[in-house]
Amino acid sequence: MSLILVAHGTRRPEGIVMIGDLAEQVSALLNHPVHVGFVDVLGPTPSEILSDATVAAEPAVVVPAFLSRGYHVRTDLPAHVAASCHPDVTVAPALGPSAQLARIVVRQMRESGWCPGDSVVLASAGTSDKPARADLRTTALLLSALTGSPVELAFAATGEPSVAEAVAQAHSRSAGRVVVASYLLAEGLFQERLRNSGADIVSRPLGAHPALARLIAGRFQAARACVPV
Repeated sequence: MSLILVAHGTRRPEGIVMIGDLAEQVSALLNHPVHVGFVDVLGPTPSEILSDATVAAEPAVVVPAFLSRGYHVRTDLPAHVAASCHPDVTVAPALGPSAQLARIVVRQMRESGWCPGDSVVLASAGTSDKPARADLRTTALLLSALTGSPVELAFAATGEPSVAEAVAQAHSRSAGRVVVASYLLAEGLFQERLRNSGADIVSRPLGAHPALARLIAGRFQAARACVPV
């Protein structure tokens, strides 16, 4: 069986390295090789991996390393699967929204120095996709329940408010610290924007935390269990 982790893609070398490291951690947890594909910016694409003769000769499980059910999960990835003509592909759901993912966000915040009482801004890349926006709002609510305080959703690229705007608004309401909780998978341009947002603390991308590898490994195992033998 072939296991494929699909991410968005980035031109930043540090982001590519982080995705590769994440796949290696998942591979070690599963004791099984994990291929990495990208739907944008760089390759190989999911269709290229699935079209490979070795991969095409056995069932394949694809886990989308996306934090919500956006365009790439609902439209782009299925199109890649169809274009590959692979006869037996199981695609797992997006990683978020989920309680497990929200707990990873809180762990990253704690490790970055967050304390109860700090203002929190959940920073996503952003999307114009309605289901994805609903997922992001759900994640903000999950994070609010875990931290015990309101969490504002903001965006690094598409959508309002921008992260910098949300941070400025939070500073204007309180003299306390403002923490930006990164809801990004890997290092790159958007994470850099979070660091330049004016926040007192910015947590690391989720791919830096070992718990994400365990979450992805669990998704592979659950999807693999559904594949007929």
